[in-house]
Amino acid sequence: MKVLLEGKCPRCHEGDMFVHPLKKLHKFSDMHEKCENCGLRFEVEPGFFFGAMYISYAVSVAIFIGVSLALNIFMTDPPLWLYLLVIGSLALLLLPFTFRYSRILFLHWFGGVKFQKEFSGKA
Repeated sequence: MKVLLEGKCPRCHEGDMFVHPLKKLHKFSDMHEKCENCGLRFEVEPGFFFGAMYISYAVSVAIFIGVSLALNIFMTDPPLWLYLLVIGSLALLLLPFTFRYSRILFLHWFGGVKFQKEFSGKA
């Protein structure tokens, strides 16, 4: 779980997938081409991360539904412009998070790469 949260390589659990920390919002999408520790190429095949859009979509829909329900419960049927403003703003604020973690989850779940102790410095 810690490997997913920190965005580490699925093979060695040590190398970072992304060049900059999430705090650097203007460069949140910069990924390493290969793991700096074990050399695993992160983009398994050309266009591999297009599949991560499905995870991003599912996360976005969950956020939209949760915010819509919260607005409806706490404000008892607010106007449409408020829904659009709050949900649109939240979608933009969470874009770096959903982008990164959809790629991290997609690589770990569907990349066909398993943890191998021999690539880890902890072996």
